[in-house]
Amino acid sequence: MALSSLRPLRSRNFALVWSAALVSNAGSWVQTVALGVLVTERTHQPLWTGLVAAAAFLPMGLLSPLGGAMADRFDRRRWLILTTLAEACFAATLAVLAATGNTEPWALSAIAFLGGCATAIGFPTYQAMLPDLVPKDDLLAAVSLSSAQFNLGRVLGPAIAGVVLVAGSAAWAFALNAVSFGAVVLALLFVRLPLRKVALTGESIAHRIAQGARVVAREPGCRSAIILISIVALIGSPFIALVPAVAIEGLHRGAAGTSVLVTGQGIGAVLGALALAPLAVVLGRRRLLLRALIAFPVALVCYGLAPSLASAAIAIAVVGACYIGVLSGLNTVVQLRAPEEARGRVLGFHMMALGTIYPIGAVIEGAVGGIVGIQAVTVASGVLLVTTLLALATFKRSLFSALDDPGVTEVGRTPADAQREQTPVGASELILEELEADLGEAAH
Repeated sequence: MALSSLRPLRSRNFALVWSAALVSNAGSWVQTVALGVLVTERTHQPLWTGLVAAAAFLPMGLLSPLGGAMADRFDRRRWLILTTLAEACFAATLAVLAATGNTEPWALSAIAFLGGCATAIGFPTYQAMLPDLVPKDDLLAAVSLSSAQFNLGRVLGPAIAGVVLVAGSAAWAFALNAVSFGAVVLALLFVRLPLRKVALTGESIAHRIAQGARVVAREPGCRSAIILISIVALIGSPFIALVPAVAIEGLHRGAAGTSVLVTGQGIGAVLGALALAPLAVVLGRRRLLLRALIAFPVALVCYGLAPSLASAAIAIAVVGACYIGVLSGLNTVVQLRAPEEARGRVLGFHMMALGTIYPIGAVIEGAVGGIVGIQAVTVASGVLLVTTLLALATFKRSLFSALDDPGVTEVGRTPADAQREQTPVGASELILEELEADLGEAAH
């Protein structure tokens, strides 16, 4: 059971794609760090540093539905190869610009934006491929390992970037990222996916995206997952963007403190991702997700109250573990419940919700933090999030009952079950039963 989190790696296709994605993700973080350093040294203006980072990130929120439509329209393996090659070309362009001294911030921002567009229209395809790479029972573990891979890349990439920038230059860092995309292309050339019939119709992309939106509206599990990820993105996720503010303004530990907290979050996320599959076997996937949804804001409160860097590092490691539980759990709901022919589009809307709402929350909480204090805002966000989730569970129980596997909430439900889902008292009893079970297990 302890190794169940690693079981997807026994699937040849998943192991190939996962390993290649780790190499590519580390390369992307090398580029992110190098680009920020280059723009900062070139302009000495934090505004440009923020703009170039936003240029790379913004397309993920805006173009994910388009990427999802492409994932459902074309052969997914070939489409992912094409978008990966596009990302490699834009990284190579950055390397040429840096090597020739053409480092105007507007040019770097434009290339970063185009690279972000290629990522945005390709990443839903990667997500939509996961159920085809592993057996259904291993899907949660596969999603968790993908999250672990991302966080491993976030730990490895900046460290590699530091070495490359000291020993070489930003041009070498960009070139290294361009080469790293080759690992994904090579892996995909050896991957064989189940044959999938794609209807060749004259429907426009806009029409197909609209169809995906209708699927989201109809399918209760997908709808619930997107609503919940939107709430979490607005209230809870901004802790990621505000880590430097907590370290520098709250704990007064400077850049070194920021590094400690970022590393702590990454380590917690990796450990949390590896623990999800074994815990899901014991608790069940839906119950594990419900506990993660409650534990995440509680951990945020502890992180905001931490009086020292050491205690904050421990707290943010727990935050990172719980946050990965929420992200992986909700993503798995969408993977399992979205119709196969519309899976890419539904995942695109899921990623759009996270990608567009998270920056809004970060700006709001950052602005309020400048007035009342960044740690106070972190505590308040945790309190507000847990209060919101408990209120929804009380008055909209069906939002959470829809998170189960397909057929579980529909088959075998009695009229009394359906009535309880609409009854606030029954919902309160459900939450209390869940929490009492947790407390009872802890006591024993």
